Amino acid sequence: MTLATPIPLEEAQAHLIDLARPLTSEIVPVEEAAGRYLAADIIARRSQPSGDLSAMDGFAVHGANLAGPWHVIGESAAGHPFEGSLAAGEAVSISTGALLPHGAGAILIQENSALEGKTLCLAGSDAATSAYIRRAGFDFAMGDKLLESGSALGPAQLALAIASGHATLSVGRRAKLCVIDSGDELASDPTNVAPHQVPASNRAMIAALAAPFAANCQGIGPVADEKSALIAAFERTGNAEIIVTSGGASVGDHDLVRPALEEWGATLDFWRIAMKPGKPLMVARKGTQIVLGLPGNPVSSYVTAFFFLLPLLRHLAGAREPMPQSLSVPLSEPIAQTGPRTEFIRAQMANGSVCPLAQRDSSALRTLAASNALIMRQAGTPAAKAGEAVLVYPLQNGGIA
Repeated sequence: MTLATPIPLEEAQAHLIDLARPLTSEIVPVEEAAGRYLAADIIARRSQPSGDLSAMDGFAVHGANLAGPWHVIGESAAGHPFEGSLAAGEAVSISTGALLPHGAGAILIQENSALEGKTLCLAGSDAATSAYIRRAGFDFAMGDKLLESGSALGPAQLALAIASGHATLSVGRRAKLCVIDSGDELASDPTNVAPHQVPASNRAMIAALAAPFAANCQGIGPVADEKSALIAAFERTGNAEIIVTSGGASVGDHDLVRPALEEWGATLDFWRIAMKPGKPLMVARKGTQIVLGLPGNPVSSYVTAFFFLLPLLRHLAGAREPMPQSLSVPLSEPIAQTGPRTEFIRAQMANGSVCPLAQRDSSALRTLAASNALIMRQAGTPAAKAGEAVLVYPLQNGGIA
């Protein structure tokens, strides 16, 4: 892989993922597993439901006679089952979620029932039916594979794990992250910024973007544009599995991240991506540590973190599908032809369409903050009219739908 020619986006992403193996797993309480990735399949330890249940309020009746009348001999409530069994011509009142008594074969729902004393009759033409019975194991049975290793754990997946008999889960360990801000122009105090400075916002932005997928995030900087200061910063990263630098990754006289990395002992894997914004992204390694050198302009830093840092964090945490997911969405306004690099355009997606925002400068944070999506345009793509479909990456949740 040459360092002189910009690398296509997808090739660079695949190469980055190939550099690292998922981290070891750990056992956590299921209530603490939200946002994590399974390190082992979830196998059901019980059936759900474990017995036949009523899906409606009404009466459980013996299956030999679906038209009645029946003699009501008791009640089955949720959590309090009827202990006996039904003979022909007998019924019990039953609530939604309650266990069917032995001998029950159908449910007469409340709306279709008439009860006088202990005698139950039809109140209309609809007979009792087995359609309102939730059969044992209809959701899942003991031994079923419910979720595969690498699956993301959201609220519904946690509920499924608990319902299937799991109090703990094996999940991938999340990487420790360190983010270094560098640049003489950066002011650490946003309330005291000289005319020649800008507030150092990238570190907080990247840390917040990475937070759902990282174990913790150490912050260093702002670091001066001096090679010795950058090397000292690298020495302070400790046992972080991923080191992110923001700024200094280009080719100017003050862009010293690359020489500092080399003197620190890191090996450059690739540099410069055929994407806009974000061309000067750099990837290096030292031992098991991976270094991502992101551009300093905040929008470029955000976009490269979205397409490189987040997939790497998800991969290390055990995700089966670490890449962000795209959608095909029609344009609400026309969009111009793209140049020689893949472009990502800040956009607002609403009401089934997406609108590209006019401001494209890579330092324009106001436009980034107003965006909830990135429109992807491959290099050399012709102009598109309103109504034409384009690929869109939602920005909420790190691009995970």
